[in-house]
Amino acid sequence: MEKTEKFSLKIVFSRALVIAVPMMIQNGITNAVGLVDNVMVGSLGTEAITAVSIVGQLIFVFNLGIFGGLSGPGIYGAQYYGQKNIDGFRQTVLMKHWIGAAVLAVGLLTFIFGGEFLIDLYLKGESNDIDPVLTMQIAKEYMGIMLWGLPPFVITQIFAGSLRETGSAVKPMIAGIVSVAVDIIGNWLLIYGNLGFPKMGARGAALATVIARFAELLVIIILMYAAKNKHEFLKGLYKKLTIPLSTAKNLIKKSLPIFFNELMWAAAIALLTQIYSHKGIEIVAGLNISNALCNLLNVVFVSLGNAVGIIVGQSLGASRYDTAKKEAFALMWFTGGVSAVLTIILVAISGVFPNAYDTSQEVREYATEFIFVTALFFPVQGFLNALYFTLRSGGKTLVTFLFDSVYSWTIGVPLAAILCTFTQMPVLGVYAVVQALDLIKVAIGCILINKGIWVSNIVEKQQTE
Repeated sequence: MEKTEKFSLKIVFSRALVIAVPMMIQNGITNAVGLVDNVMVGSLGTEAITAVSIVGQLIFVFNLGIFGGLSGPGIYGAQYYGQKNIDGFRQTVLMKHWIGAAVLAVGLLTFIFGGEFLIDLYLKGESNDIDPVLTMQIAKEYMGIMLWGLPPFVITQIFAGSLRETGSAVKPMIAGIVSVAVDIIGNWLLIYGNLGFPKMGARGAALATVIARFAELLVIIILMYAAKNKHEFLKGLYKKLTIPLSTAKNLIKKSLPIFFNELMWAAAIALLTQIYSHKGIEIVAGLNISNALCNLLNVVFVSLGNAVGIIVGQSLGASRYDTAKKEAFALMWFTGGVSAVLTIILVAISGVFPNAYDTSQEVREYATEFIFVTALFFPVQGFLNALYFTLRSGGKTLVTFLFDSVYSWTIGVPLAAILCTFTQMPVLGVYAVVQALDLIKVAIGCILINKGIWVSNIVEKQQTE
């Protein structure tokens, strides 16, 4: 039977901000450091910018693979917590460990044995200013160090996500802030060789990032276990490492579509960059500069999207279906409106930010144009994020898989490849067309949300089976 309660927009927005703001602060600071890293590496020349950008694209695919793999248990986790079922929540945390270990193993093997091949895919375009041999050398050295940071990143994501599902987002934020401080200091010491440290260039940026990853993990573990009485799921977490087969099957069933969705979507983004690079290697550097700035601001709607999934998921887990519907619609429009404000900010600084890089004028012009186009579609991206997390909150992971990554691979990627290969359309035009395709996804998503196919208490169903 559905449980009802008085609905208040003020309360919904307040709950969303309580969850989202710490995530915004943490991810915003992290991305701000990424931006500082970017500018620091940018002072080393266009080859360094391009090399770090290429490796960043590849590790981005891995990161979203981890995000997707852990999100399936996370859906159950939010609903279990809304139901106050700590044993069920504990099982989702254990499942995250197993999934994280599997994805990590595959990722490391792929990068170790196939890294050079993947990097080379981005160096096929013509360029008068960029040395592809030097770019390859820098990229390989940078990747070799960055791989050491993947294990602590995975463990941190397991615990940070689990804490957020309980509504505790401050501890991951504090750990993120410490990580950022370590990274900034490490960059200053190791990129340029300050205070007697070796001058390592791009390798120094990678090493600083790895050290920061370990610092973040250490802090989140200390903070989490210091409040062990508050976080009941930690008690006896590792007492039994196995998970009931029926539970594991359900978790995996929901996890696989999200895992493949995030992995394939990230791969599609990486492939799109590779397709754009055929019109010139400088485009990779331009996109890198654009992404460094845009990622600093898109944490706002990404964090709000996560908050939508947690809030709506908890209401569904408590069988408050009518409340969940009202929350979903209110938060979708709220996220879209906030994203429109971000558009104004990005457009205002699009022509200024690229000047911070020591690179060619052509690269700066590309960066300015990419920032401007990306900014125009921020409201679409914000609304889309909220749609996606709403559908996912009710366990409709196969729908989101078709809605997101399958759409990208069957529509976006082929269209970009055709336009770049068989037409004289400028790369900016192709980029804008690909961005505009998300308007179709918004229309489809709205239809699915209105039909209410996502309204489901998946943990209650599992317990009655």
